[in-house]
Amino acid sequence: MLTVDWEARFRRIHELAVVNYRANVRGPDVLFSPDEVRFLRDIGCTPQELYDFVEDWCEWGEPTPETAVRIAAIRRNYFMTEQAGKPDDRRQPGESFPARDAELGGFRWLPRIIAKARAKLRGTLPPDLMYACGGDRQFLRSVNLDAVEFLRAVWAANNNDARILELVQEAARRRPRFV
Repeated sequence: MLTVDWEARFRRIHELAVVNYRANVRGPDVLFSPDEVRFLRDIGCTPQELYDFVEDWCEWGEPTPETAVRIAAIRRNYFMTEQAGKPDDRRQPGESFPARDAELGGFRWLPRIIAKARAKLRGTLPPDLMYACGGDRQFLRSVNLDAVEFLRAVWAANNNDARILELVQEAARRRPRFV
């Protein structure tokens, strides 16, 4: 399947889900058709993950639909290259993630978002956690990064937390991009 084809379909599914969510059709089990669920699985996305993006977009105005597509693209690329298109049906237990107040290099939340980004890449996030949730977005804004570039950096760092910390330190020193 061509990149444009899957992205266009993902956007259509997202748009329809927004319309239905706003019409009070809620929950990942009812918001998507069986065909849409199969499509999402084929690109390494779960209905819960897309539902979380739709819910936050409708309730908070972020992440944008474009951000959802870009995050899905990174996950899809990881899924196709690192996992050879084979999903890991295990879910990492929620209690195994670092606490919200855990710190790395003086950055509160950084250990948690690193773990969530790695689980997002592998497709092992538990249903009660979201990559790019409100807490993640707040942290990323505070260090002048966005969810897409952070997810790419976590993949590129290949389990090297020191490289991720360097990126965060460098970004935090820059003049703020976000208001």
